[in-house]
Amino acid sequence: MTTKTPSQLIDARIKELGDWRGEMLSRLRAVIKDADPDVIEEWKWRGVPVWSHAGIICTGETYKAVVKMTFAKGAALEDPSRLFNSSLEGNTRRAIDFPEGAKINEKALKTLIRAAVALNKSKGRS
Repeated sequence: MTTKTPSQLIDARIKELGDWRGEMLSRLRAVIKDADPDVIEEWKWRGVPVWSHAGIICTGETYKAVVKMTFAKGAALEDPSRLFNSSLEGNTRRAIDFPEGAKINEKALKTLIRAAVALNKSKGRS
């Protein structure tokens, strides 16, 4: 029995989706890796791609109508570009829903990812 790495499982999920959601997840993954070359890819909760650095940065969940990028400590992050558009009522997490055809503000998203890493490093592991 071959055990796949989290990166291989994420590759398989992208391929398995085979539609705009796979393309969006792939593009978001590339932005995350570009923003933080030291990011660690994980596979948690029976099939959710997770990106971590000194703690969870964000997840990449796929639903029928959106690809949801949930930031574990999003409520504590500055969001001057107002990327967060989902899960706004909670005290901890914040999310960005990307529907089909959505544009990615890569510069603002990279800034948000780097801020999440800095927050994780400042507070230690969680």
